[in-house]
Amino acid sequence: MTRDVARRCTIAILVLTVGQLLVGTFAGLQQFEDKGFGYRLIAYPFLMLVAPAVWWWRGRTRPEGPAPWPAWALMMTPFLIDVTGNSADLYGTGTSWDDANHFVNWALLSGGIGLLLARLHPRPRWLLVVLVTGIGAALAIGWELGEWVTFIRRGTELDGAYQDTLGDEALGTLGALLAGILVERWTRQRSRSTT
Repeated sequence: MTRDVARRCTIAILVLTVGQLLVGTFAGLQQFEDKGFGYRLIAYPFLMLVAPAVWWWRGRTRPEGPAPWPAWALMMTPFLIDVTGNSADLYGTGTSWDDANHFVNWALLSGGIGLLLARLHPRPRWLLVVLVTGIGAALAIGWELGEWVTFIRRGTELDGAYQDTLGDEALGTLGALLAGILVERWTRQRSRSTT
């Protein structure tokens, strides 16, 4: 994927996410009720733009090289998937969408984080797997705390919340582990091909 394509994809992901958040917050549709879309409208764009903002801020004092658009696209995609799942009412269908979502989204998010960490060339290489998994696990815990604050504690999904939370944290951690392994293998193969 060229940098220009990655840049366009990243911008499209951000625009599509914010557009659906606006619909979810203001359209009054049933599938968005009690899902904390007012919070999401503020939090998601902020979280999606943290890494680009840090890169830009650091680049003012020391050049960081070309923008890591592929990493940012991976990190932003889970927000789009989550909002799209709510737009299509996939969470309420009784399928395992939520479980698959936690595993895949954390693999994508952690993969993007791993690509950023790989730029630091951590040694030994296995440390990259540990860092990506640990950060992904911490983010999974933070996500579940956010769900608790925004809608679970108000009783909208209290039945089975404990089991769901533990399962979501485990699936998020496993997704992060997979991402860490894949990014470590990718960086190893890249270093072999450049030497």
